[in-house]
Amino acid sequence: MNRFFLFFLVLVLASFTFELTPPAQHVLVLPWTRLLTDICAGLIGIFDSDVMAYGKVLQSFSRGGGVSIEAGCNGIEACILLGAAILAYPAPWRHKLIGLPLGFVAIQALNVLRVISLYYLSLWYQAAFEFAHLYLWQILIMLDVVVVWLIWVRHLPTRDMSDVAAA
Repeated sequence: MNRFFLFFLVLVLASFTFELTPPAQHVLVLPWTRLLTDICAGLIGIFDSDVMAYGKVLQSFSRGGGVSIEAGCNGIEACILLGAAILAYPAPWRHKLIGLPLGFVAIQALNVLRVISLYYLSLWYQAAFEFAHLYLWQILIMLDVVVVWLIWVRHLPTRDMSDVAAA
């Protein structure tokens, strides 16, 4: 267990450090954030043509309000935590290579729901937006990380207890 925790911490620190570098921001983070904005605008646009996306901003044509998807709101940090937990856990690589993309999709799917709900809350009820943004969705996204990881662990093949002691 200590080995898992130490490896997890090293992976988290290295990944967060890398994420903050200008090349990573330019090549990965900002393009992902713009894509997330476009995905959310596309989904909203199916039911509500009053939305536009530009850069990392979702905005209402008629109301002028909206949201800007900033660092910490694009789901990357949650994916880093899940990825580090999956990579640090003593499991076969085949299962890790399955868990990583499925976990990414699960986290980002909830994050799309998060962004869309915050977009509408920002237009309709600012006090609820503040609470949902600062507290509710932060907890739900981290809970999603834990639940996805626990589901992944549960679906791993059972191991002999002698294997566990050796790990």
